[in-house]
Amino acid sequence: MRDFTPLWVLEELISERANLARWAVKNVVHMLENGATIPFIARYRKEQTHGMEVDKLREIKTLMEELKAIQQKIFTILTGLQKQNKLTEQIVQRIRGAESLTELEDLYAPYKPGNKGTLAERARALNLEPVAMTCIQNPIHVNINKHISLGVKGLSSEKEVQTGIQHIIADIIHRDDTVIKPIRDHCKEKGLMIECTQFITSKKMSAKTLQKAEKAQETSYKFENYFDFKSSSKTIRPHQILAINRGEENKILSVKFTISEVGRQKFDYMAEKKYLRHDCRGTVRGLVLRAIDDCWCRLVQPQIIRQIRSELTKAAQKSSIDVFSNNLRNLLLTAPVKGYSILGIDPGYKNGCKCAIISQTGQVLHTDVLFLSLSLKMKEKLRKAIEGFRCRYIALGNGTACRETEKLLTDVVAGTATTYCIVNEDGASIYSCSDLAKEELPDLDPTLRGAVSIARRLLDPLAELVKIEPKHIGVGQYQHDIPESQLKAALDCVVEECVSFVGVDLNTGSEALLRRVAGLNQTKARSLIEWREKRGPFINRNQLKFIKGLGDKSFQQCAGFLRINHSDVVIEIKEEASGRCRKGQEEDPILVSDDEHTSKGKKRKIKNLAGPKKVKKRRNSCDPDPLDETWIHPESYDTAYKLMEGIGLKPAEIGRESGIKRVQDFQKDRSVEELNKDFKVGEPTLQLILDAFLKPCGYDIRDKQLKPLFKEGIRDIASLREGTILTGKVTNVTHFGAFVDIGVGRDGLIHTSNMNRTQLQLGHRVEVKVLKIEKAGNRISLRLENRLE
Repeated sequence: MRDFTPLWVLEELISERANLARWAVKNVVHMLENGATIPFIARYRKEQTHGMEVDKLREIKTLMEELKAIQQKIFTILTGLQKQNKLTEQIVQRIRGAESLTELEDLYAPYKPGNKGTLAERARALNLEPVAMTCIQNPIHVNINKHISLGVKGLSSEKEVQTGIQHIIADIIHRDDTVIKPIRDHCKEKGLMIECTQFITSKKMSAKTLQKAEKAQETSYKFENYFDFKSSSKTIRPHQILAINRGEENKILSVKFTISEVGRQKFDYMAEKKYLRHDCRGTVRGLVLRAIDDCWCRLVQPQIIRQIRSELTKAAQKSSIDVFSNNLRNLLLTAPVKGYSILGIDPGYKNGCKCAIISQTGQVLHTDVLFLSLSLKMKEKLRKAIEGFRCRYIALGNGTACRETEKLLTDVVAGTATTYCIVNEDGASIYSCSDLAKEELPDLDPTLRGAVSIARRLLDPLAELVKIEPKHIGVGQYQHDIPESQLKAALDCVVEECVSFVGVDLNTGSEALLRRVAGLNQTKARSLIEWREKRGPFINRNQLKFIKGLGDKSFQQCAGFLRINHSDVVIEIKEEASGRCRKGQEEDPILVSDDEHTSKGKKRKIKNLAGPKKVKKRRNSCDPDPLDETWIHPESYDTAYKLMEGIGLKPAEIGRESGIKRVQDFQKDRSVEELNKDFKVGEPTLQLILDAFLKPCGYDIRDKQLKPLFKEGIRDIASLREGTILTGKVTNVTHFGAFVDIGVGRDGLIHTSNMNRTQLQLGHRVEVKVLKIEKAGNRISLRLENRLE
């Protein structure tokens, strides 16, 4: 069987495109192919990746999937052509060398089933290839007239014969990489000129196209910046490409890509040098020159433009996904608001403002529907509810009637310690009607569920937002111009990373959170919860191995991201408690009291955590393990306990102030490099263990992240003046700038040209200067003065 594998090596191509060391790429590809997740690789396999960040790992995964799809396509195409007896060595080599799906499609197009064949193939079918070859190899011996055959289409006149020969020569030049590749490389290096104008309707258009164009004119104002637009493909911004594509698709813009005259001249020079012999004269010379021109206009130029435009679109889509992913990550990692009751308000006019008060654990305490039209009554009820339930914070949804409700809240909280925060409510209505919402809040009306969701988004953004498809959260740009499967895969990956790196409490985590942990899915999360409900709380991570459907690979991937807070676990002694351990194990001393007559149902907190001397027993029992409260992976427990012995760290001191100080003192005179001579596990793994020992109990990586912006009052857009200095919070980041909430009910825009080369992220607090106010269009232009955090 012929070799249909690509001429390129997957790891080499990924290494080249991602600019990464080949050995590290090879390791990552191997781990991904064997079912490893990105969070697991990023945290627990740094030795094999040279400490790659998550973004690079995700890039490798994306490239790997793309190239594997190309590999499969190459095999499918060549297998199909072999069955059709259309394979030649030239076709095989060109297709095996393809490095993109666009290139593959161009190569395969002439041979697709049902295709009538290219103009060159039709001419070859008329036996004109020999004379075409003579024209470019030995032109003085060409006799075109002897190929005329009256009554045969394509040969009935000298003109038809010349046209057929022209098509064959053009095809030969087009397939010659020694001519085409330098031109393609030149165009990529120097760029193409892109021109946009407003689409003009014509009577020659079909009724459907005309109708689409007329309908699109209603929203054409959104594309005014592109009605007279010129840019090089080298400098055009990703958001501009997506906007141009959308405008062209909607018949609002006419778009033209042009290759420079220098590019055309280089092509003519190279083609003539190789295919126009010095002894070529007269009719044959004119024929070859027309073939070169035909090759450029009909084959080369359209193909290069198509390839470069495809690459621009692909890069723009990737960049847009990156923007969405970064915004989503920053939103999900927003610091939670702990320890207070929260009032959530879903504002509205006709159907009223839906209100819900939740406890510090997210339980619903009170709900109500209040109307802005009855403002005095609404204020009175809100004051009583805030005072009665001791609400420290208010979460106000940013939807319809947000502005009016905010004005009312300013009066309500005046003179109190209560503050409010504007919360993005995108997706809340979708959640409120979902099966999950019905299961969580069965007794609440769907409209009130939305208010509960808004309050919980302030309490714990990550725990609440994982219940919604990421694409509905509304922190991206041009997401509707991106293939949905690509966007979903990227955003799901971000959610998995955030949930995993924050960690989930094995005994309190919801199904919505657990299914997003690396190595788990919905089925495994349900099995985990069912096990928990049937047997009580988990005592250690090792018990994960007892869950049906959660094998060694899943355990390896998820164990480090699932925590057990032993100080909160209370064990209820039941007869079936022995079911926690494998059949045949000795009874768990923690589950069964030393007093055999302990009464059924008695509760007792876990204590007496096992120390280093009980390592073997801990592996084979249901004893609690203090390391289960950390991010240290079970595969490194032996190393961790050995290190604890060297430090003199007691199990009960992990996460306590005394233990942290002991580790800090130990590190003063010892570097990780020196320590690793004794452990030989890899410096990154040793550093990870030491970092875990330095973190306090209940440590949350989000506590150091950006916090919600709380407000006590509002300004009005009418009161704004150009030149005013304000503080605000970044609510969205795009390729063309950042939107900032400055407290006037309308976000202002800091254009990239006014950012002073500062990188902003969603959630950043900033100091801005008002540059321009367009009250008619509700547009506020800002300039960044200072990033406050």
